[in-house]
Amino acid sequence: MSDGVHSDPASWSDPRHKRGLAGEEQAIRFLQSRGWEVVAHRFRVGRIELDLVARRGHLVAFLEVKTRRGTAFGSPFEAVTGAKRREIVKAARVWMDRYGQRSDVYRFDCIAIVDNKLEHLEDAFRPGWR
Repeated sequence: MSDGVHSDPASWSDPRHKRGLAGEEQAIRFLQSRGWEVVAHRFRVGRIELDLVARRGHLVAFLEVKTRRGTAFGSPFEAVTGAKRREIVKAARVWMDRYGQRSDVYRFDCIAIVDNKLEHLEDAFRPGWR
């Protein structure tokens, strides 16, 4: 698995960044416990980043992970806006070009973690190019 963390998390001062990384690590453990192989963590294309790319057989999921302390600002799923989805799709296309296999099937999932409770929304959105 490629780990795309470019700096030492111990040096991060913003608690949101630390919470986000902890959420991604929790999501990785969750996926692995369900038979997924996490093949990329924080895959970067320029300034765009895919949080996780996971594979189970020929199914490849591009996962956006949103971690929150509570729901005061709405559901974490609501934070995956149209603009964010377009960015995820752009980065996913690059990943597919580099690492995808002809027989692969792709989907876009979201994982929300609120107060350490994880919810996995499979097939959360579909890009127009399907």
